[in-house]
Amino acid sequence: MFEQLFNLPQFLGIVAFILGVLSFYQRNDKKLKIVMLIQNLTYMTHFLLLGSQVSALSSLLSACRTATAIYVSSKYVALFFVIIGITFGYVVSDSIWQFFPILGTTIGTISLFLLKGIPMRLLMLVGSGCWLTNNIIVGSFGGILLESTVIVMNSITILRLVLQNKEKQRVISE
Repeated sequence: MFEQLFNLPQFLGIVAFILGVLSFYQRNDKKLKIVMLIQNLTYMTHFLLLGSQVSALSSLLSACRTATAIYVSSKYVALFFVIIGITFGYVVSDSIWQFFPILGTTIGTISLFLLKGIPMRLLMLVGSGCWLTNNIIVGSFGGILLESTVIVMNSITILRLVLQNKEKQRVISE
């Protein structure tokens, strides 16, 4: 059991966990995306070493998508990544369970390209649920910690942003 917890793949999962926490703690959307890009690349290596190729390729697609989303906010680019993700999922998956990372990546694509602020983070919560399910299935300890914590941290950041917006509205109305 302990050798499963203390090996390179699981270590990288823990690194991805830390990066995920840092990304969703960011109030600035660009900083969130930069940290998320590094997290996606770490996640990709983690899943490759765990032997989950579909998860690794979904993470690579997420990294490409996140890097693009730093500079481009286009529904056409989002559609391109959604089509690539769904096509990739159809071709590569050999089990219904392997669609969870693909669905998580697709949801993340839509949120990163088409939404900002609170709506972006709300849809990311749904994508995190898909990735949490995948991580439970493939046995990614760091991934389970990551998505569980990201869900909590993202929810806290959403609450902070809501309160910040209410405070701005209060100041404006005075």
